[in-house]
Amino acid sequence: MEDDSYFEDEEFSPIKSLLGLLTFSTILPIRVYTSIEYMTKLTWCWPFLHLIIGILATACGYICLNFLHLNSFFTAAMVYAFLMIITGYNHLDGVMDMADGVMVHGDPERKIKIMKDPSVGAGGVATLFLVASLTVAGLYNILDYNFIFGIIVCEMVAKTSLITTALLSEPLVPGIGSYFMLETTPSKYLISTIIVCAISFLLGGIVGVCGMMGAMFSGIIIAFIARRNFVLANGDVLGMSNEVGRLMALLFMSVALYFF
Repeated sequence: MEDDSYFEDEEFSPIKSLLGLLTFSTILPIRVYTSIEYMTKLTWCWPFLHLIIGILATACGYICLNFLHLNSFFTAAMVYAFLMIITGYNHLDGVMDMADGVMVHGDPERKIKIMKDPSVGAGGVATLFLVASLTVAGLYNILDYNFIFGIIVCEMVAKTSLITTALLSEPLVPGIGSYFMLETTPSKYLISTIIVCAISFLLGGIVGVCGMMGAMFSGIIIAFIARRNFVLANGDVLGMSNEVGRLMALLFMSVALYFF
């Protein structure tokens, strides 16, 4: 990232800010940078950017199934690995850090201190293992139902989970996460959610909408857990919401596929 003085006279550009947000959350060689204030103004668009990542992951799954002739389980593992790599393992530290903070006993100040500690405890490692393994199982389940578009849905609505948590949380200032939370207003969230719902329905009908509902439910639960344990929330909480949101979307879609 350039020195902060580089952005002092910058004018807001929606395209540059969207590309900056994509640069921030992936390893795609875009290399477009903007100030954190301008980038986070378009937080409500984050799910649509990760619609693109979901399409790339779906292409990866299609190649694994139809050209490499891998079974559904191996394909699910490859898709998850692809998602983690292309997003630069961006939220995995949030899963471990928040889990460590929740697991420790004490008041919110002590829990926040543990969450921000760079070392990782057993609770963080175990939680990451559970989230990762269950996500692979969820991908395997939807592929077993031949619902490959579910990959697009789960990656897109993972960001809906994140902005749901951002909307319902009080930010821990200073911190990068606070910018995303302060820019997530009810009106922006509503617009984003309506569009995400429409896209999810186009991709998977009722099953796709169920995936979005699972992600929203995840965002609410993570916000509740964060408020109860830390009072305030930071980027680690948002990272946890993203990863659990993807998992819960897959869970809701898996159940919906059986009934619908």
